Amino acid sequence: MKLLITGAAGFIGSALSIRLLDQGSTVIGIDNHNDYYDPELKEARLVRHINHENYTHFRMDIEDGEAIQELFKKHKFDGVINLAAQVGVRYSIENPSAYINTNIVGFGHILEGCRLNNVGHLVYASSSSVYGANSKIPYSVRDNVDHPLSPYAASKKANELMAHTYSHLYGLPTTGLRFFTVYGPWSRPDMALFKFTKAIVAGEKIPVYNHGKHRRDFTYIDDIIEGVIRVLDKPPEQKVDWEGDSSDAGSSRAPWRIFNIGNNSSVELIDFIDAIENALGIKAKREFLPMQPGDALETYADVDDLFKEFDFKPSTTINNGIENFIKWYKEYNL
Repeated sequence: MKLLITGAAGFIGSALSIRLLDQGSTVIGIDNHNDYYDPELKEARLVRHINHENYTHFRMDIEDGEAIQELFKKHKFDGVINLAAQVGVRYSIENPSAYINTNIVGFGHILEGCRLNNVGHLVYASSSSVYGANSKIPYSVRDNVDHPLSPYAASKKANELMAHTYSHLYGLPTTGLRFFTVYGPWSRPDMALFKFTKAIVAGEKIPVYNHGKHRRDFTYIDDIIEGVIRVLDKPPEQKVDWEGDSSDAGSSRAPWRIFNIGNNSSVELIDFIDAIENALGIKAKREFLPMQPGDALETYADVDDLFKEFDFKPSTTINNGIENFIKWYKEYNL
């Protein structure tokens, strides 16, 4: 297959590029290499695959509609995986316009490229953040998600709605994947695991929000990549028997689906910090703080639909995943 990966220098995009190249696909990767976090990490990720004979990289922004349309016309992709986005819940509260420009306008450019060039399947990153004010645990794709708590979450919900419209009107097969707190080697420096590890090693205090009482469904990078690969290989089809008053918000009459990719477990922040301490062999200096605006108290993925459809669910334990990250972190930061 000839595939486009947007955000190909990112945490997930780079790992996915390597896996697809190993499987024999031709991969075109694009990334704008912005400075939301240290661009040197993006360059280091790219070193792993940029010279592969079946990989081509372009420094390009999905906000540039003209450049995106030229890319689609030239390469005629079989499939597209859209991972490019402005990320970060807290940053979105301070800079909401960045999320509108990239996550909504930019995603619109990707949809248009797919529509006009007969792409066989668009897989795109959504987020567990769309569950927002939902209190029913675990989070199910069959539940309504109309109460986001941050501009980031709202932009991801908008992606799902935009994709549905294109699936309905133009028959474009689209699959949205709600990722749950992805972690592992080569992860972003703004994420808790990276920040906590760096601070603990430096002997600095770590901020423990909500006094460590909130919980997250942490999902290891290899499990995320496996899920994306399986979904990519099986585009959704129309469901002629689907009714508009269906209580299943994760499917449609159109060739459109939503899946959670999470570890199907919820870990308290305190236990997460304990696991980092154990892997490092260093005790953390903890600063207990109140809940932050935009944060959910708990995330917990119901992955029943993913398992039924693809016979797969993430299984990496938090202890093993953190140990793998710490090993990489020590090597990368030497």
